[in-house]
Amino acid sequence: QLKGNVVLVVNVASKCGFTPQYTGLEALYKKYKDRGLVILGFPCNQFAGQEPGTDEEIVEFCQINHGVSFPLMKKSDVNGDNANEVYKYLKNQKSGLLGLTRIKWNFEKFLIDRQGNVVGRWASTTAPESLASEIKKHL
Repeated sequence: QLKGNVVLVVNVASKCGFTPQYTGLEALYKKYKDRGLVILGFPCNQFAGQEPGTDEEIVEFCQINHGVSFPLMKKSDVNGDNANEVYKYLKNQKSGLLGLTRIKWNFEKFLIDRQGNVVGRWASTTAPESLASEIKKHL
């Protein structure tokens, strides 16, 4: 289903200082979805318990407060033995700062090109809007 698309994967949380990034992510999605961008949000409660809700509560919060229309996956872990398989793959393909693979906080971002290659990884502090030029290169 994702084959041939450019995919931005983000671990998300509803009660984080970076939660307002949902708005920027949605803006990217609206602007580029017709050109092949897919954004996938992966709710995760591993960082200071900042995603305590059920899957349904998370979707409702995101739609009401941030107008999110991109897909949100089921809540899962991104680090440790129970980490989501997607995150095991992404971290193995693209390490972070100083070669560390673990996800350090909510709203870390991975970009996957149309061929399935992980072409970028950004920290939580990176605003979604700042990724537009990198995304456009792969569309």
